[in-house]
Amino acid sequence: MRKTNFLVKYLNNISKLINNLLEKNLNKINFKNLSYLIKNNKLILTFVALFVIFLSYLLLPTFYKQSDILKVLNTELQKKLHLNFKFSKNIKYNLFPKPHFIITDTIINDEQTEISNIKNFKIFISIDNLFSFKNIKIKDLIIENANFNLNKNNYKFFLNLLNHNFEDGNLIIKKSIIFFRNTEDEVLFINKILKMKYFYEPKELKNIFYLDNEIFNIPLSMESFFSEDKSKIFSEINIDLIKLKIKNELNLDKDLRVGKSEFNINKIKRFADYQIEKYYFNFQILDKVDQPNIRYDGQFNFKPFYASLEGDAAEINLNYLFGTNAIISQLLKTEMLNNKNIDFKLNINADRVYNNSNFRNINLKSKIQDGLIDADTTKFQWRDFATFELLESLVFVRDGELVLDGKLKININNYNKIYQFLLTPKNYRNKINQIDLNFTYNFDQKTAELKDIKVDNKIDLNVNKILNNVILKKDDLQNKIYFKNLLNQAIKNYFG
Repeated sequence: MRKTNFLVKYLNNISKLINNLLEKNLNKINFKNLSYLIKNNKLILTFVALFVIFLSYLLLPTFYKQSDILKVLNTELQKKLHLNFKFSKNIKYNLFPKPHFIITDTIINDEQTEISNIKNFKIFISIDNLFSFKNIKIKDLIIENANFNLNKNNYKFFLNLLNHNFEDGNLIIKKSIIFFRNTEDEVLFINKILKMKYFYEPKELKNIFYLDNEIFNIPLSMESFFSEDKSKIFSEINIDLIKLKIKNELNLDKDLRVGKSEFNINKIKRFADYQIEKYYFNFQILDKVDQPNIRYDGQFNFKPFYASLEGDAAEINLNYLFGTNAIISQLLKTEMLNNKNIDFKLNINADRVYNNSNFRNINLKSKIQDGLIDADTTKFQWRDFATFELLESLVFVRDGELVLDGKLKININNYNKIYQFLLTPKNYRNKINQIDLNFTYNFDQKTAELKDIKVDNKIDLNVNKILNNVILKKDDLQNKIYFKNLLNQAIKNYFG
């Protein structure tokens, strides 16, 4: 609490400096030098005296009662943020870099519910009036290593803070975690706060909220602020990992909240309109300029929870869905979607796959039901050669990696064209109608285990052995050569 040891040490150093100056100049003393020395020593002593007085003034809070300090700080914080703080008695006073108090183990309560537990809370104060601690003014606030618990009753906690006054000082939150919980107090997902800052922008005369955080292991930044009449909130979200930028505008009408967003990803621009009611969230995503035929319609029903997404697109980029760092992939790895209360259906039709001209007419279907995630009845075509359909599938996490397990049914539409594509020797080009197999695909390792392979309802052990372990390459051309060689080897073993 006290800084007396520091003060004594500092004054001792000043004293040594003065003594050294005197010793060096004693053997040179004459009237002129003596006059010069007296003048300079007066300046030094005056500076030291002023410094000691100023330092003593800054140390005044160390002489106040701890209980009085905590009471005044709590009152001022309630005025500033409209929050109820419960302080421990672990309080310290520091001068540097600016006068501030450090309180450990602080709790923020909301109607008897604990919102946050703060390990390290720094409260910076104004030095204008330290003689009367009752008139102390709080400046900047820094919260470090805090846990925030949010649910349906207090989910607006961070948004509501934007309504308060930050002209006199900033609020900064660092190295903290937000736990989003359901009604049963189970953790739905976790958000890591790297740095969160509330500050006042004098040029634009408004409060601004800035956030650097990680959600589902994906770093993102966000900036938000209210309109002048506070009827709207504007946001901008940046996810550098996938080069995604989202600009959002939300009307804060109490009955029906209407918003619009602009998505920019890899030079592709999409627009979204959405409506938020008490238990519903509806949205439409479209490209108003370049591809007006693209449209996605989605709905979230919060009570009970049900969601759906349907859409049509010219092409679909699977890397955005199941790539190692994709948001969907990271979300699935948290296993928070393996919840029996979640009911979700996805149905997306696309003409082609991005960066792959071989696959066409994709009908991607998926659902989450009874805690299980599958992609049953998903269909796609390999040129006009064959049609693929997923059956009895299951998406799950194994050893921290995303895995798809299921059956694959392949109907051969034109076996002659397949042989031509594979450059299969003519003496091996026998007719094939259907291939059935079981598979396990690892999205992170890009490996596939194929087993129980049936060609027209017949199992060949050599074919199963050759195609058992498939390892995809990074380069598309390498994959083509690799698959051709692998499939030709299996065909030669089957028909040889």
